Formats: sequence, structure tokens, C-alpha cells
Amino acid sequence: MEIVYSLINFAILIAIIAVIFAKGFIKSLKDRRAKINKDLSEAENPVLPSEPCNEVHIETTPAVVADTDTKYALEDQKQDTELQNMLNGLRIDAHEKQRSAAIKSVCDKVAETMVTEPYLSEYRKNEHDIAEAILSIIKLTPGDLSYLVKHNVLYVTLTSAFPLDQMIVDCVDWATESLLKEVGGKKSFWVKTDPKLIGGLTLRIGDTIYDGSIAELLYQYKQEMLQKTITAETTQDDIITQLAEKAKSISKNINVYQLGRAIKVSDGICWLDGLADIMYGEVVEFDCGEKGMILDIQADKIGCIVFGKFEKIESGNRVRRLGRTACVPVGEYLLGRVVDALGNPLDGMGKIWADSFRPIENPAPAITDRQSVKTSLHTGIKAIDALVPIGKGQRELIIGDRQTGKSAIAIDAIINQKGQNVICIYVAIGQKDIYIADLYSKLKKAGAMDYTVIVSADAFSSASMQYIAPFAATSMGEYYMYNGKDVLIIYDDLSKHAVAYRELSLLLQRPSGREAYPGDVFYLHARLLERSARLSDELGGGSMTALPMIETQAGDISAYIPTNTISITDGQIFLDTELFNEGQRPAINVGLSVSRVGGSAQTKLLKQVSAGLRTSLAQYRELQSFAQFGADLDEASRAVLDKGARMMAVLKQPRYSPMSDAEEALVIYAVSNGFADKVDIAEIEAWQKDLIAYFKSSQKETYDLLCTGKKLDKEQLAQLSFAITAFAEAM
Repeated sequence: MEIVYSLINFAILIAIIAVIFAKGFIKSLKDRRAKINKDLSEAENPVLPSEPCNEVHIETTPAVVADTDTKYALEDQKQDTELQNMLNGLRIDAHEKQRSAAIKSVCDKVAETMVTEPYLSEYRKNEHDIAEAILSIIKLTPGDLSYLVKHNVLYVTLTSAFPLDQMIVDCVDWATESLLKEVGGKKSFWVKTDPKLIGGLTLRIGDTIYDGSIAELLYQYKQEMLQKTITAETTQDDIITQLAEKAKSISKNINVYQLGRAIKVSDGICWLDGLADIMYGEVVEFDCGEKGMILDIQADKIGCIVFGKFEKIESGNRVRRLGRTACVPVGEYLLGRVVDALGNPLDGMGKIWADSFRPIENPAPAITDRQSVKTSLHTGIKAIDALVPIGKGQRELIIGDRQTGKSAIAIDAIINQKGQNVICIYVAIGQKDIYIADLYSKLKKAGAMDYTVIVSADAFSSASMQYIAPFAATSMGEYYMYNGKDVLIIYDDLSKHAVAYRELSLLLQRPSGREAYPGDVFYLHARLLERSARLSDELGGGSMTALPMIETQAGDISAYIPTNTISITDGQIFLDTELFNEGQRPAINVGLSVSRVGGSAQTKLLKQVSAGLRTSLAQYRELQSFAQFGADLDEASRAVLDKGARMMAVLKQPRYSPMSDAEEALVIYAVSNGFADKVDIAEIEAWQKDLIAYFKSSQKETYDLLCTGKKLDKEQLAQLSFAITAFAEAM
């Protein structure tokens, strides 16, 4: 019995403690909910600058991006702060958001004014003219005809801001009836009143909207304001006056578009109903303002990728066909900027006022529009310029495992284009924000951002943005190419691009193939890289050179994506993990690297001095494998090993130190012909620096001969050898 009483007392004690703690817990939950509601309210109603209501004055002050020496990322606390400032600019452009919010506020105020007299009376006077204008352009689309065949009825809806005269309704009824009689179809006619139209009327036939409303006029004006500058002198009265004048002649500017609706939204994919006439690659806009692109068309539904936040879209939301394919801004305004895949600024330096646009998907130049690759694109890296030369218009793959120096080669190539009249575009796909900020800082310090554009679809971006990023960047490059300029575009990297496309394809319910990739992943990269070419002289002679990157797993170049890309490109630079770990930088594997353009992309001088370099290095690698097993080697073999070791040492090159063509030719000639045989391998780097400095100061005539890039005759070779001998004796 005592045990029972003890249990009862214990239960009462537990209940008292639970009640005490429950009050505090409930209070904390209420406080948390109040804070969340407050944050949501602030997010939905942004605080705008306190300015007079009748004046629009929007200023954007460029954010200051730190320009520091970032030899190694996060070297000290100061650099960490500077990179963080850049990251803030990459994640959100506060100035642009403030500008958009201000424009929306002004448009809302204008709409409030335009629903009052005398504007309402003016709208009513124009209803007959608007109806006549609409009826003069109505027609049945292929989608309407298909719907009639399937359902034998087409829905027609006439909507107005105010109750219409019966004569207008009868005219619309008769005109649409006559239109459907021609194809033997029936209609279901509806008449509605919607004050949201403000004034005017709309006619919907199937999916097509013939819009002559004031609400549509305001929508178009808002889109126009977002794409142009707004002066301080512009006032609300000015905007109302302009719109009132347009409203008087709205019957001459009926806007025609199609509407559909969202069926299902998840993971960045939205399935749509309606829009039967839409085409692949077209852009659509949702009620919430987010945009998307059509990527899949099926018999009963349409698959759309969402560019922005798909969480804002709900099932049943209306979606509007914009009647254009996805485009990006192009032009000189982009130079020196960091932008996303849609051309929106990410660097906090204000909106980009581009005056021209290009579609992200463009056909590649035809064979007859191209010319052969025969002009060198100098990278400043000895191992590449001598062994796997790159020409303007070529597509050279950079392939290797993670952390083997692929991006380092691309950055050095960009820095070396300074003063070469080459526009550079760096596409970062799935990279971290901190890497992009560090890249910007390095290029800024080297003075390379003056001719460079960074297109970023970082690791936090959706698969949709990562998918379109390389296509958008290529369109930006095509602008310069078709204007007769040379472009270097770097895709870092296409492995992540293929993964993003695989994700989208699987979400779009497409059948998967090898390694779960869709069957058209080869075509995906082929149509992207084929856009890089050297145009014929008739088209201006511009070029676009592509350096795509592919990440391998454990050096396996026979995997699906690597083999696909190798077969598309004009050669590959393979970076070996073993060589990288041995300290060979860049870690280029000579045996697996090749340039299918060959000596055509080299200057005659560099082609002459590096003629036997590949063979010598191949012999060295072969003998080195025997030497590892302790095999006895004769003197000739030891000489080959010694020469090869020196050649490998001279091909080492620190980052951010590109060399000119003359410097590369001088060093390679000196080592290849035995002038460095007595130099200790550990001293090769210092030796070559002294050699170059000696020629620039004491052998200027011979050095100027090398700068011409022309092939040397016997007498000139003898002169060069004599000068190198003089340097060796001086040392």
C-alpha cells in the first residue's frame, strides 16, 4: 500500500513540474511565432526611402569591392573581411532590390490615382473602339483548333472593368460565333466584370488573351521602367499624364498573349497546363513575378524550369507566355562585372544598362562561315604553348582530378591576355561564393577584369541556373565574336553542368541512360562547344576559343562525360595527380595530352625550338619507370634521364607569372641544347630568370630577334647559342 501512495505522490510531483515548465515553453513558442510574423511582415512590406510621393528619384551607388593581394585564400583576417564584403555583393544586390521596390510603389500609387475621375469616364468612352480593335484581330491558333478537335467546344470569355453595353456583348458574341463556324466548332460564351482591370476590356479565346485594359497598360509600363533609367525630374504626375495619353489610344495597342496555369511545382520544376502553342526554350512569367523557361513539351502538359524561387509558385497560379526565347544582355557594359546566368549583377555595382540582347540558344556557325585555326592564342604557360598549343577558335579540353590545377591554368591564360585585345569570359558552374570572390580579387589585382566577364551560377544556385549559365555566357561571347573580336571563354566546369542537366531531366521524367544521364547529354555539350569557332574574313574574322573543364574520378578518362567531351573537342590537356603530388606544376601528362591543331597554332620560332621536346619527354618517362626498379642503365640512358629531369624542371611554372613567347623559346632552346647541363636541377627556376634578365639587358639585339617570332636560320641560331654560352661563362 505504501508503494501505491509513493507512486501517486511521485505522479503528482511530475505533473506540477510539467505545468510549471509548460507555461515557460508555451510563452517561448508565442514569442517565437510573434517574431516570425514580424519578419514576414517586414519582408512583404519593404521600407522605402522617405521621399515625396510625387517624385521618383532613385540612385545606385556602386559598392566598393576590395582590391587586395590574395596570393592564398584566407591568408589573414584582413583578407577574410575583404572577401566577405565581396560575398555580400554576390548574394544580393541591395540597390537593385530597392529600385524594383520603388518602381512597384510608384506604379501602385499611379493605379490608385487612375481609378478616379475624370479617368474613369475616359475609359468608358473607349469601350466600343477597344471592342472593334479586338474583333479585327481575333483568330484561331493551332492550339485552339487542336482543342476543338478533342473537345468540340472552345471557351470564350469577355471581361470588362464595368458592365458593358448589350450592343458590345452582342457584337463579340456574333463575331466569335462566325469565327468558330468556319471550322465547324462550338463555343461556350461567358461575360464577366472584374474591377482589377481598372478600365477597358479583355477577350479570351481558348488560351489567347486580347488585352485592351488599363491594368495591362500599367503592367507594360512597369516592365518598361525596370529596363531604363529614371531621372530625378520624373514625377508621379508625369507618369499619370503619359499613361492617360496612352489610355486614349489603347484601342490601337491591343496586347495579345497566352495564359496557362501551374499544375504542380517541386524542386525547381513547374508543370503547366494550357499554352498549347508555346515552343521549346520560350520564357514564361508567373503571377508572382518569377520567370521560367520551357524545357519539355508533352501531349498533356508542359515542363518548365524556374529561374528564381519556385517556392513562390503555387498550383493553380496563372502563367503568361512572353512570346520570346530566353535572352541575356550583351555588350561592352558587361566588361569588368560579375553577373548571374541571366545577366543580373552580382557584384553590388549597380544595374547593367545593356542596349542589346542575344538568345541563350543560338545555332553554331556553319562550316562555310568558318576558317581554319592558324593563329596562336598565347597562354604564357611553357608546357602548354610548347607541347599542346592552343589556337584562336579552338576547343581545348582541360581534364583531370579535383585539385590538380585546372582552374589555375585558366586564370593564368586570362591574365596573359592583357594587352592582346582578347575578351575573356569565365563561367563558374557550381563553385563556392568564396572561390568566385577570390577569383575576382586575383583578376582585379592583375588588371585582367578590364577585359573579363565572370558569369556565376554558384553552388547555391538552382539546377536551372547552372544549366543555362554556359549557354548564356556563350551568347555574351558571340556578341564580341560577330563584331570581329577575339574571345576566350572558360567553362569551369562541364562536369557539374552535366549533373545539373541530369537532375533537371530526371525531374522532367525523361528516361535515364548510362550513369543516369539522359541520352542527349552528348548533344547538350556538342551544341554548346560547336558555337566556338574562328569566323571567315567575310564575317569579320572574329573568334571564340573555348577551354572547357572536366573533373575525373581517380584519373579515369574513360568515364561517360569525359569520353563524350574528348570526342567533341579539338584536343585535351590532361593533368596527372601523381605528377601534381610530385611537385610538377602544371602537372601536364605529355602522353595523354594532345592538340589536334598542332603546330598551326604556334609561332614559327616556338615550333622550331620545341620540335623534339615531346619525344624527349616521352623517352624520359619511359626510362624513369625502369629506373624506379633499380635497373642498371648505361651512360646514354642516364644522359636522357638527366636531360629529361632538367626539361621537366624548366616546364615548372608558378601561378600568376605568364611568360612571353620569346621568353619561352629562349628557355626551352637553352635547356634542349644542353646549356643547362651543369646547372643543379633545384636551381633551374632561378637560372632561367637570370637568363631572361641577361638577354633583356646585355643581349637586347638577340632578344629582339626572338620577339619577332620568326624561324631562325643557321646564322641566327649560332648567334643565339653564342649569347647563351656568354651567359653561362658569366655565371
